Amino acid sequence: QVQLVESGGGLVQAGGSLRLSCATSGRPLGYSAMGWFRQAPAKEREFVAAISWSGGITNYADSVKGRFTISRDNAKNTVYLQMNSLKPEDTAVYYCAADSQIRPLHREEALYNYWGQGAQVTVSS
Repeated sequence: QVQLVESGGGLVQAGGSLRLSCATSGRPLGYSAMGWFRQAPAKEREFVAAISWSGGITNYADSVKGRFTISRDNAKNTVYLQMNSLKPEDTAVYYCAADSQIRPLHREEALYNYWGQGAQVTVSS
């Protein structure tokens, strides 16, 4: 069994920063790629960022490119999402996800087979 637990969400003013963490536990994920997705009220969940097992390859949604940075510390079994220059439209529940299959880095939600419970991020104007 694999557990993913997000932390670091909260309320911040526009232009501010937050860092989300995703700690994994349970069965080792091996060479899993990790991703962050978000779901705003009344909207479908969308891809935010992904990172390869080694951390050498990253992928970002256009809406966050240049403002968000995904990283990982495999020794700590933790993935991070540093969010800078936050905008009210970044308000959403942010989910951490893992893809336990070895394949090229991707942003396909259906291929991520482990998910966290989500962390609320609220950006006020």
